[in-house]
Amino acid sequence: MNTKKGRVRRDKSENSEKKFKKNSTPKTNSKSNFTSNTNSTNPKPGEVSARDKRKYIDFKEKVKKGDPLPSFNDEEIRLNKYLSNAGICSRREADVLIQTGVVSVNGNIILELGYKIKPGDIVQYDGETINAESKRYVLLNKPKGFITTMDDPMGRKTVMSLVKKACKERVYPIGRLDRDTTGLLLFTNDGDMAKKLTHPRYQAKKIYHAEVDKPLSREELEKLKKGLDLEDGRTRFDEAEYVNGNPREIGVELHSGKNRIVRRMFEALGCNVVKLDRVQFASLTKKDLPRGYFRHLSEKEIAFLKMSK
Repeated sequence: MNTKKGRVRRDKSENSEKKFKKNSTPKTNSKSNFTSNTNSTNPKPGEVSARDKRKYIDFKEKVKKGDPLPSFNDEEIRLNKYLSNAGICSRREADVLIQTGVVSVNGNIILELGYKIKPGDIVQYDGETINAESKRYVLLNKPKGFITTMDDPMGRKTVMSLVKKACKERVYPIGRLDRDTTGLLLFTNDGDMAKKLTHPRYQAKKIYHAEVDKPLSREELEKLKKGLDLEDGRTRFDEAEYVNGNPREIGVELHSGKNRIVRRMFEALGCNVVKLDRVQFASLTKKDLPRGYFRHLSEKEIAFLKMSK
């Protein structure tokens, strides 16, 4: 009996010892292993770990082995745009010229729409070499006594003499102001812009300050807005109003591009224009531009003119 009890106590003590050893052994799960491995390789402050260094090296190799970054050649230009920049015609009209075979590049006739030329290419139109110039936009506050023409065989003063120092490129006036009319006149070598601002479809707004030789009644102002029959058709002003309440000074707004239209409208009422000044053209005004001086348009003004309809 005693032997049996002693054996039972001994088995229990052995089992409890095994259980104690098992419980006292630290657990070594995957999380503890990751922590211990990480701690063993933790870099000192300011150093890069071996693990991060391997990532960086792999990244560099991948970039080197990958496709090269795309390169963009801003100096190449479409042939139709080149022709437009040179003042030959609009881009749409340039496409027609290209298809008819009258445009060549480096001696080869080009029929492909969208063809791009590179710096140094020689472009010829109908056998003549052309050069595309930078676009220039010059605004002049025209004084009285100058005619709006490129040159005059009679030797009269032209508006070109007022802007000859504005730029080295040859610019042209958009529209006309007669010899005795003062105010805003825009010059450019941008054919598309010139066509847009002179075409009736785009309705470029013009505002004039007119001084007439007799006072006008409110009824006569209404006639100007309703329309008058002239030799080239019926024409009207969009607005007509007294300037500072003076019945002899009239501010008029119109979109028509007919020749001498403001003077002819007042003449149809039986009065003559003594002074005529264009104070606004499209979105451009005479602000900070003295009479007889010119200035270049800002990028914002150019963008607005191109976007306006």
